Amino acid sequence: MNMNFGQPPLAGANRSLVTERLKELATNSGLSETTTVEFRGQALTIPVISMPVKNLYYNPATRRVQAQRSHDPVRDRGLEGSNVWSPESQDYLQFLIQALPADPSRTDPEFDMLKESLRDFKQTDPGLITREGVLVNGNTRAVAFRQLGITDIRVGILPESCTWDDVYAVELSLQLRPDRRRQYSYINRLLAIDGQLALGKSIDDITRDFRTRKATCEADIWILNCLRDLIDRSKNGKFQLRLLDFEAHQEKLRELHRKYVSESGINRDNAEVMKETRLMAIALDFSKTDVRHIEHDFADRYLARVLPEALKSQPNAETRPTVAIPGLKRAVRTSNPKISAAKALTDEVLKMKAVEAAGDFAGHEAVTAAAQDVAGIKTAVEAALEPAGRSALIRKKKRAAPDRILDAIQDIDQCTTDVVLARGSRSLDQEAVDEALIKLRESLGKLAGEIAKSVAAPGSGISWLFEATEPDQES
Repeated sequence: MNMNFGQPPLAGANRSLVTERLKELATNSGLSETTTVEFRGQALTIPVISMPVKNLYYNPATRRVQAQRSHDPVRDRGLEGSNVWSPESQDYLQFLIQALPADPSRTDPEFDMLKESLRDFKQTDPGLITREGVLVNGNTRAVAFRQLGITDIRVGILPESCTWDDVYAVELSLQLRPDRRRQYSYINRLLAIDGQLALGKSIDDITRDFRTRKATCEADIWILNCLRDLIDRSKNGKFQLRLLDFEAHQEKLRELHRKYVSESGINRDNAEVMKETRLMAIALDFSKTDVRHIEHDFADRYLARVLPEALKSQPNAETRPTVAIPGLKRAVRTSNPKISAAKALTDEVLKMKAVEAAGDFAGHEAVTAAAQDVAGIKTAVEAALEPAGRSALIRKKKRAAPDRILDAIQDIDQCTTDVVLARGSRSLDQEAVDEALIKLRESLGKLAGEIAKSVAAPGSGISWLFEATEPDQES
């Protein structure tokens, strides 16, 4: 459900000022500026006026900082109900709007670039406000204007009938325009998709609105559900991880989904073990290339040898984890001890990270102890990744030759289609085909010679290659 935040303190004054300036605009004989927005499913052209930046309010409904609000739980509680219009809450929104999504304690370099651009080239596109002075678009520019000491901002004015539901819809439609410069962060995009689902929109409609593929949208939903599950499992007393803690892991999470879908089609239990172990590595901030080395047998083959004894305990039958059933909102308890062990280890890491991420809220001693525990298990995983990486490289080398042959097969199959098409149009260059096939025979001969040196007991495929490349005998 979309929240209704009511009206800000200066709503009446802003409505009067907007009405006054719109009247001035109507009596102006010159060319007036307008902008177009999508309003209630239709393109609407609205007037643009100048408004004092100090009169305007940051939009508490903006999805741009939805995940980052949890950065400071105390100040986050101020962004509820009528408290959103207080100076403290507006200051917190201003802080989040200019912050780096993955680490709100730092300023986003994109914000600094925007501020430099506004200083040098002024405002090019208008923002967008309600008649009460709430910024629907242009929140980031308003922050920059205040820091630069610029007093006025050009804004389009939404109709008088605009409601909070309209504010949510207009902000989303503006954000999803392909020419937007500062996109939603990864997690806030996932939340925006989830918000559309909560409103009853179909996957097909969301896919169209977000200009993405259905498979990508479904993967995003899977990832968000997975992250919410991790957050629930990370609860350690009064501390737990937040969605923003996973902001920098977009590519790792998407690769995990692709791998999980692929593995599930072969062995679901192995897919679950692999997923849990990779999630543990993602929570520990390992790189994408490191996470790729983690397969379903990573814990048994490599990690078990170096893992601290305190983390090797097995969960009992009552606490064994559940596995979701594809396509249904149901889960069943798994009897596979490897899945149970993988989930138990991931849970321990999540709980450690929750305390570490809490920082000052958890206290120096607790954070120090958690950081030491995290460092210990990270050292163990690093030690396990070294032989796992070597094994992966060996497997890659073993597969290099057959993979190239399979690629060549696809090219030859395409060549067959090309010959059929050329025959239909009588455009086949027979001499060029003949020359290419002679070179192919030469290359196959070289391949056969190298394979003969490497293979002691050739199978039927290699035997065929030997026969096909055998030199013609003189009669």
